[in-house]
Amino acid sequence: MTGFLFEFSFWLVAPVWLLMIFAPGWGPTARIAGSPWTVMPVLLVYLVLAVPVFPELWTAVRSPDLDTFRDLTALANGAGAIWAQVIAWDLLIGQWMYREARRLGISALLMGPLLVLTILLSPFGLLVFLWLRTARSWRATRDDLATTVADGAT
Repeated sequence: MTGFLFEFSFWLVAPVWLLMIFAPGWGPTARIAGSPWTVMPVLLVYLVLAVPVFPELWTAVRSPDLDTFRDLTALANGAGAIWAQVIAWDLLIGQWMYREARRLGISALLMGPLLVLTILLSPFGLLVFLWLRTARSWRATRDDLATTVADGAT
């Protein structure tokens, strides 16, 4: 059962990722990506996996150290629970990136591969997105300043 839930946790969030990557401009995608409730199914999987190992989980988070965390992840339910948690947070990060990219007008052709990177290695995807977002912000500020200076010269 644990192995099934481990695998199933990804498939619960895959439809949201597919919409953000392959149908970013479709109306329902924005609504779906704007909802924090999209992670609820995988959080339920998390609870099913975490409750049986709650004493070990609590020990690992109450007083975190590498050996305690290793002991938790050595348990099938412990590793599965951590995986479900990672899947849920990755999706929330991806949804924020999707919404922020749309707000900033970042191309869906650029965001698609970046969202795939975020699915696979979310810290790298988030870092690249934050760099892109900052670069875009600097560019917009520079362009606004140039427009203001040009308007003042006329």
